[in-house]
Amino acid sequence: MKTWKKRTKAVHAGIRRSQYNEVSEAIYLTQGFVYDSAEAAQARFIQAGDDEFIYARYGNPTIAMFEDRISAIEGAEAGFATASGMAAVNGALMSMLKAGDHVVSARALFGSCLYILEEVLTRYGVEVTFVDGTDLAAWDAAIRPDTRAVFFESISNPTLEVIDIAAVSRRAHDVGATVIVDNVFATPVFSDALAQGADVVIYSATKHIDGQGRALGGVILGTTDYIRNTVEPFMKHTGGSMSPFTAWMMLKGLETMDLRVRAQAASAQAIAGALETDGHLDKVIYPGLASHAQHALVAVQMQAGGTVLSIDAGSQARAFQLLNGLDVWTISNNLGDAKSIATHPATTTHQRLSDDSKVALGITPGLIRLSVGLEDTEDLLEDLRKAIAAL
Repeated sequence: MKTWKKRTKAVHAGIRRSQYNEVSEAIYLTQGFVYDSAEAAQARFIQAGDDEFIYARYGNPTIAMFEDRISAIEGAEAGFATASGMAAVNGALMSMLKAGDHVVSARALFGSCLYILEEVLTRYGVEVTFVDGTDLAAWDAAIRPDTRAVFFESISNPTLEVIDIAAVSRRAHDVGATVIVDNVFATPVFSDALAQGADVVIYSATKHIDGQGRALGGVILGTTDYIRNTVEPFMKHTGGSMSPFTAWMMLKGLETMDLRVRAQAASAQAIAGALETDGHLDKVIYPGLASHAQHALVAVQMQAGGTVLSIDAGSQARAFQLLNGLDVWTISNNLGDAKSIATHPATTTHQRLSDDSKVALGITPGLIRLSVGLEDTEDLLEDLRKAIAAL
């Protein structure tokens, strides 16, 4: 399996078949497991084997199949599936940090990630320093000999800044810090964050992995030692694990993820290029455009621009008018879905931020995030052009 490409691993990796040799992965909808004897129960609680389970909060065969499959795709030694993407972010950080530790984070983050770093970690005595993630000199200035971890989104939400994973990882590793990357916008299809230096990779499986708006989920990927001895004890006792039925849906999502994401990215590239050429918007932001500030890095780090672009209509009033004029695009706050979704971050996903923070992050009143789905590219573009023309 080690020689298989990602798309093959996404279909076959991690399969556990029952005595019936089913083709599709089985759903083990059970919260617990039976032991042959009291001695067997005791032995399993002391040390469960590789394919032995105790309680669904600790592990389950269907969940294990998903963890093994996404680990194989990502090139990770192990993974732990969580109830949501934010459970993964929280678990990856909280499981390894304690009062007095120092974390350096990119400033441009999803609103809930900012909440964990600004509110939760600092409440428990963790010191957090925020930097401009695209400025390597800022990382140099902020990373200290006692820095325990660095955290960033490889592509920031919603302004689509791209962080140099290899360069930041080298700086962090010079002081022994752990590099934790939220990789949701880059997707498992286009990113090789672990190979580029990251120690821990987080995905919101709600996005491209499911990709069809059905369920919440997340996963933390890293070394066997980090997952089994740091993340797992924290997650299994605090209750942030994934359900077996959700894991089964995520397994089914992985089978088509490569095809979906590549089609979505191709559409996003075409739409971004067309809107930039039209010249009717204040700004078009897409990592796959030559005009993007980190376009050269994208070519090396991802080879594609991803499934999301952002546009600026100039004001909140114009943004709302544009959104309300769309027919094919859906107004919602998810991304990576089969349905194309338009979001106004300043009043939804990032609304809790102060006006000054929004300005600092580039989240203007006119900014609209566009997650490109699987509809016909021409239909999506025509819908946008119609709404823009009506402004």
